[in-house]
Amino acid sequence: MSISQSFPAPNANRTDWAALGWAFLFFWYFSGVYHSLLQISGATIFVGFRQAIIVSTLWLVPLLLFPARTKQIAAVIGVILWAFSLASLGFYFVYQQEFSQSVIFIMFESNSAEASEYVAQYFAWWMIPALLAYTAGAWLLWRRLRPVAMAPNKALALALLILASLFVYPLIKLVKADELSLSSAVEAYEKKMDPATPWQVVFGYTQYRKRLAEMQELLDNNSKVPPLANLRDANAGLPATLVLVIGESTNRQHMGLYGYSRQTTPNLQAMPGVTAFNQVIGARPFTIETLQQTLSFADQKNPDLYLTQPSLMNIMKQAGYKTFWITNQQTLTQRNTMLTFFSQQMDEQVYLNHTRAQNSRSYDTNVLEPFAKVLADPAERKFIIVHLLGTHMKYEYRYPPEYEVFKDRQGLPDWVNDKQLPVINNYDNAVLFNDFVVSRLIKTFQASDPNGFLVYFSDHGEDVFDSGQHTMLGRSELTPSVPMYAVPFLLWTSDSWREKNLRDFVPQPDRPYSLANFIHTWADLAGLRFDLYDPAKSLVGREFKESPLWVGDPYNPKSLIDMRSMMSSGS
Repeated sequence: MSISQSFPAPNANRTDWAALGWAFLFFWYFSGVYHSLLQISGATIFVGFRQAIIVSTLWLVPLLLFPARTKQIAAVIGVILWAFSLASLGFYFVYQQEFSQSVIFIMFESNSAEASEYVAQYFAWWMIPALLAYTAGAWLLWRRLRPVAMAPNKALALALLILASLFVYPLIKLVKADELSLSSAVEAYEKKMDPATPWQVVFGYTQYRKRLAEMQELLDNNSKVPPLANLRDANAGLPATLVLVIGESTNRQHMGLYGYSRQTTPNLQAMPGVTAFNQVIGARPFTIETLQQTLSFADQKNPDLYLTQPSLMNIMKQAGYKTFWITNQQTLTQRNTMLTFFSQQMDEQVYLNHTRAQNSRSYDTNVLEPFAKVLADPAERKFIIVHLLGTHMKYEYRYPPEYEVFKDRQGLPDWVNDKQLPVINNYDNAVLFNDFVVSRLIKTFQASDPNGFLVYFSDHGEDVFDSGQHTMLGRSELTPSVPMYAVPFLLWTSDSWREKNLRDFVPQPDRPYSLANFIHTWADLAGLRFDLYDPAKSLVGREFKESPLWVGDPYNPKSLIDMRSMMSSGS
């Protein structure tokens, strides 16, 4: 049958826009209900909703070309979309989060007992009537479908326009940016279509397989790294619990604990036994890049040592600790695969954030219950990393409604304008909630009567109109400022651990220090010694020596800047 023959003879030149509208509504329904729920609940930003609208137009193409078979084509496509949409919709019903490749990672990497528990929770009984109502809605829309009457040349032109917008326009953007390649084109198509059904599941699985292969290669290489030479542990064989809490995007200049004009850290300020260090910076303004150095022997002069030398996670396992990683960060995305690589070096992992986009609601109180459970683990020697989502953009997604305390100009400088005001208030509210979470972690740890210590720092800071002409929001390595790198660094120790390991420790909070050297500080705190240990790089050591605080891209050495000069000038 030719294209022209497939159109009904009567009214062949008449355009039935209502029929086209009903057809689009039918196909959009399988993504639209889900994305509407995400928007109503405020679970994520608008981008996914918008992309689902755009991508849903794809299914109009066969209806435009073969209108006589409208209901049959729509039925086949609709059944497929319906089946795939049940996964994302069902996941939302249970977790109020967006379905992503991270969910697929958790499902496939769980053991059979964990998978059974997940499936049992996934198919909760109360979901059945909701899914039946959802299915009935799709069926009612299908019944309203009729052939789209349109002149053949117009139908063909519209079909080509849809295909061009979905598949040609992204290539044009890559060409203009001089970034066109097969891999970049695939990434662009996946990113564009991923929010819509069925691509959310299809691309979620392909991305899972791709990221899993990348991570497995990293893990295989890590397993070949020789252990530390001459590792000595002052606490060998003794019960101990050591905790590292990693924050996200928290600028210490917005913390009352560090002199901020607003009381954004009332809990930490009231907590006895917490030592705050005032001159610590993250080496780079990005999570992955700074943690590659913070959790290894890599630094700004040797950025790739995280691949060839043992990591902090390797060291603690070598020292005989059972290791745990609890994270509220995304699990397996193009960026966060490196974080999952770090976590997979541990004995046990708890992944709490399965959203597709980082700009989604996932409160850090999620970590509190798993942290308490891990503290109760019978292992006598435990090393625990808790990775928070902290004060990451979007700031208003980082705290629940009851923490919306800062709403006006009180406590803010005169330069804050009306457009900046809500952003700063949202950030300060996020810092306030972060104060609650971190202080609760310390209190929970303290209540377990540990022999050990807890360190908290943020991976990097965030410039919230704080520097220069007060126009910068976020982070840029090309235009560095102190707020992008200025991070909180807090230490709490139990009395027993301090007496045995830190008897001579005298806090010197004003030492300028880079997280790139953190592994040496951790070794000092933990009572560990090894051939690669450098006492001059320990923030808490008696042999500490001040050194340049390099920031910038280490793969472009000419771009490196000593942050000490910027900190002294207040830039």
